[in-house]
This record gives sequence, C-alpha cells and structure tokens, in this order.
Amino acid sequence: MRLLLFISLFLISAPAFALETVAREAIILDAETGAVLFEKNPDTRMPPASMSKTMTIYMVFDALKNGRMKLDQTCPVSEKAWRMQGSKMFVELGNNIAVEDLIRGVVIQSGNDATVVLAECLAGTEEGLADAMNIKAKELGMTGSNFTNASGWPDPEHYTTVRDLATLARALINNFPDYYKYYSETEFEYHGIKQGNRNPLLYRNIGADGVKTGHTEEAGYGLIGSGIRDGRRVIMVATGMTSMQERADETAKLLDWGMRSFENLKLAENKPTLFKVPVVLGKVPEVSVTMNETKTLTLPKMSAQKVKFKAVYKEPVLAPIKLGDAIGELEVIVPDMPVQKFPLVAAENVERMGFFMRAVSTALGLGRK
Repeated sequence: MRLLLFISLFLISAPAFALETVAREAIILDAETGAVLFEKNPDTRMPPASMSKTMTIYMVFDALKNGRMKLDQTCPVSEKAWRMQGSKMFVELGNNIAVEDLIRGVVIQSGNDATVVLAECLAGTEEGLADAMNIKAKELGMTGSNFTNASGWPDPEHYTTVRDLATLARALINNFPDYYKYYSETEFEYHGIKQGNRNPLLYRNIGADGVKTGHTEEAGYGLIGSGIRDGRRVIMVATGMTSMQERADETAKLLDWGMRSFENLKLAENKPTLFKVPVVLGKVPEVSVTMNETKTLTLPKMSAQKVKFKAVYKEPVLAPIKLGDAIGELEVIVPDMPVQKFPLVAAENVERMGFFMRAVSTALGLGRK
C-alpha cells in the first residue's frame, strides 16, 4: 500500500483542559456521529434506577409511531400500579388515563405508578414489557443491559451501563423527534397536583432539553442529559453522584464541556474532488477522487495541532476507471483520537490508452512507477 498525504485543511487541538468528573460512571457522545468524547467506566454494570424509564418510554414511542397505541387512548389503573411506591403521578385506582398524560407522568414526574400503567397497557403485564424491552435493547446494540421491570425498581438482575443508556438516548431522540418534545416540558399537573420536571439541566439555560434522572440508595444520583448548541446535539450520562446538588452541578459541567469543546466537520459535502491520484495507462495522467457520500466527523475545536488527511490506495491505479470505482481509503488522523477511515471512489471516468500508446508507454517504462 502506498500512503499519499493529501492536505492539512485546518488546525485543531485537544480540548482546553483535561476533563475530570466525580461521577462513578460517565460518558459523553455526539448525537449525530456517535463519537465518544469522554468516558469513565462506560461498560461497568450498574443499577439504572429511574433512568430505566427511558427504555419504557422508548417502547411506548415505538408503539405510537407504529400505530399500536394512540395518544388519546386510555389505560386502566390496576391495583399493582396504584400501590407503587417512590415517585408518583398519583393515579387513581380503577381510573382510565390517557396515554399522553401517562407519558408526562413518567417523563416529567418520574411516576412509578404511571410507568406500570403504561407497561400493562402495552404488554399486558410489567414482566411482559420487560421481556420486550430486553429484545429491543439488543436490537439497539445495548449489550450490557438486562431489564426485569419497567420503572427501575431495585432488583439485582436489573442493570445497564452508561454506554448503553447513551445508545438508548441517541436512538430515542433520533427515532422519535415528534415525541421527544415531552422531555423538555418543565411541569405537569395531574389530579390537582403540579410537579416540576426533575431534570435540573432544563433550568440551567445551557441548551438542555432532556432526558431523565434516576436515584436509589445503591445507584446514587444519575442523569441522562442531552442538549443542542449551535445546531449540534450532545448526549451525556453520569451516575453514582452523592446528592441532587452534586448531580445538577456535575452533569451541567459535563454537558456544557461536550457542547463547547468539539465541532462537526462535513467531509465531501456535495461530492467535491478531494484530490487526484496518478493513473497508469490512462488517456489522462490522473483521476479525481472523492467520497461516495458526505461524512461527518466530530473533532476538538480549532487550535495548534494539525489534523492530517491521507489517501491510502494500491499502486498502480490502472485505467480504465469508471465513475464510482473504489480507489482506496481516506484516513483522518487527529492527535489523541483513533484514526478514522472512509472509502474513496473515482469522481470521473478515465479511459484506457489505445494499443499503440500503451506499447509506447511500456517501451519507455511509463507503464510502471
């Protein structure tokens, strides 16, 4: 393989400071590209507490999107749901409650009772929904999770990881943009009781619009957070903090860092020619090379260190070449980050020389490098 340095297009550096966190586990990622910006014990198994309800709501949103549920559909309140302890929407035994109200009761009020009502309405039993949640989790790539209930009620077999929760949040936001709006609502009143959204990031004026808090004695204080700044969305998960105040301050710091320390760069937007590669036995000496689709990179913001682009291709590149033929790979090399690779293709046709010119080129040694 021959390496060809293409061009240093711009300058960047690592973030202005090394990020540290008191969270026991944490991860920050770019929502568009999925690039991990920071991680601490991302695959450590831990109890998700009420952050589990994000998986339950994913199942509800999926049912709404596919027509298996409707927002104005009503769900009956069972005795099991009515007796749930912990955070509550304060549903009434035997009442029938609209799905949209129940969603707000879970998302805003973190109601364990509302969560069970939705689970039973969707799957017949809470256990039945937990089984479906595990199947869906595997489909989403959540390899370190197991759910035994819908609310996050403590159970030694109910666990996840911050990486899985970030994967879940990204899928929730990307797959259900019409329903994600509930997560940014700051209060909901039901049965004469008004409760505020428990997500402290919504009140920090940093661009946050979700997602879900969680707390048990074993889990500590945790939060799945997300926000947008300058058109770029970041997702953050942090757990194991010791108080509500520490959770509020630490997660605001982590989300803000993720939003201000990185930027997204689109490569080959509108498929421009990236560079030219020498061609052997072609009617022209070079072929224009590009990417077959626009790719987005998440990179630290501009500073002193260089980002390098390299084209990697087998030599010689022989004519004839057709538009779209695979040529090699583009390597994007960023200090302190893994090398990212993208396929390169011909941006034009290159015809082969005629027999006479090929013979001349061969005789003169021009057919090989």
